[in-house]
Amino acid sequence: MQHFEYLILMGLCLAITLPLEVVLGARVWRRPKLLVMTLLPLVIAYSAWDVVMIALDSWGYSEQHTTGVLLPFEMPLEELVFFLVVPICGLLTYEAVGNVLRMLPRRADR
Repeated sequence: MQHFEYLILMGLCLAITLPLEVVLGARVWRRPKLLVMTLLPLVIAYSAWDVVMIALDSWGYSEQHTTGVLLPFEMPLEELVFFLVVPICGLLTYEAVGNVLRMLPRRADR
């Protein structure tokens, strides 16, 4: 079970923010084209950075907390999952907060 801690954490992050789509109308999952266009540059940039740092031996990953599944260039699967999940959670939160702020009554400027 310990090898799945990182993936479980990512799943929990999604589970916690997923209700924002329905409850507060975040509309992140309902716009898949926009979601992909948002994620693609992030995933490419972060993956490239990760691959370079792995090649330079600047950082590594705990075999104890990861599955051991490696993607090309020795990048752990969990890193790619992180690069997808965290921005999605951020987008869900951002959109939900924006919707809540739009629902609040506006004060007249004094």
